[in-house]
Amino acid sequence: MLNETREPMPLAECVAAVWLESPFVGADDVMKQHAARPSKAFAMRELPFRDLVNVRGEPGDAAFARAFAEVVGCRLPLQPNTRSAGADYDVLWLGPDEWLVRSTAAVEAGVLEAKLAEALNADSGAWAAAVDVGSGFTTVELTGARVRDVLARGCPLDLHPGVFKEGQCAQSFFFKASIVLIPTGADRYEVVVRRSFADYFCRILLDAAAPLMS
Repeated sequence: MLNETREPMPLAECVAAVWLESPFVGADDVMKQHAARPSKAFAMRELPFRDLVNVRGEPGDAAFARAFAEVVGCRLPLQPNTRSAGADYDVLWLGPDEWLVRSTAAVEAGVLEAKLAEALNADSGAWAAAVDVGSGFTTVELTGARVRDVLARGCPLDLHPGVFKEGQCAQSFFFKASIVLIPTGADRYEVVVRRSFADYFCRILLDAAAPLMS
């Protein structure tokens, strides 16, 4: 965890402290077991504390698109189920007027939301909103020669690399957990999953992978 301190703190320090705890804290036992048995067939690791901002707006509004690109560093993806990427953020298409912006590294929460809100509100006539959702989700990286086989055990998408490939994204399910699935390279995916499903997702994913890791 980013902050594992559990000793009592002075009241003044408690007020100022920001406690960050991985959504996978409840699955720490199985995560440690997984890390202790590395496999080329399948591996998972959390990419914690990324900035995640849900953005709504009118894609045909030039002022909105321009303000967004200036802050995020890449253009809005306008084709369904596609992804655009810049140096510090990537952007996932969720709907005709909805996107999820993700930081490429752990950052201070709320910074991107504030920048986007200021830029988008500068045009008072624009219909747009930016909402920080980072505390409600986490991101997981999945890699390995059998990663598609593992995902296919609980995800209904066609994962063939000729059909679902880098530059795309899709909202789907892994068993009962709602996810956003993003192919990021050969035998590599990232998954955005709700915090409330994180423990379940971790355990069911590793259970699905177990027979394929030998």
